[in-house]
Amino acid sequence: MNNLYEQSSLLQQAVEIWQAGGWAMIAIAATSLVMFTLGLNVSIRLSGRGFTRVRENKWRHWINHPQHRRGHIGRLLDFVTGGETIKDTAEFFEELHATEIAPFERDLKVMKICVGIAPLLGLLGTVTGMLSTFSALASGSGGDKTMGLVAEGISEALVTTETGLVVALAGLFFQYHLTRKHDRYKAFLAHVETVCNQKLYKKLRMKASA
Repeated sequence: MNNLYEQSSLLQQAVEIWQAGGWAMIAIAATSLVMFTLGLNVSIRLSGRGFTRVRENKWRHWINHPQHRRGHIGRLLDFVTGGETIKDTAEFFEELHATEIAPFERDLKVMKICVGIAPLLGLLGTVTGMLSTFSALASGSGGDKTMGLVAEGISEALVTTETGLVVALAGLFFQYHLTRKHDRYKAFLAHVETVCNQKLYKKLRMKASA
């Protein structure tokens, strides 16, 4: 029972803080929603690639034995190993980059933009909060009502700034983590391309010398 009461109290405090932040909180929330939705989507898609779960000796074996290929990496090898020349393989990997890498890069760029926007929206809320404060001071008579309006303006200024910074910092760490994971996937594909080219080159040399 006490735990339920504490949760209800925390929720009420969160709503009060949200209301104290004014309209800028809506913009910060929308930015946060876009940023973390994209981040979760990128994380799920990268995890689904399965490149960390397939050992190198296994996918090297798959290059020469198509019948053993499994999962996303197997389908990837089906696509890139159909070339007869080094040029064909290069074209396959260019197309793979457009379909596999470019969407991740686009989403990560949008996340980076959101990280930069969040604190700016917080500063905008600070400006509107201070304007509300000065307006209350200028138009009020100094009573409790005026002091209440001043307190609301200061709360709006502080809450929006803090919220914008918290969202930006959380997004920055999330985006950094995803960027490193994305870089590992790019390095994996580059390594696969090198190995495929080496094996194709050896195969072509054997044909030429036969």
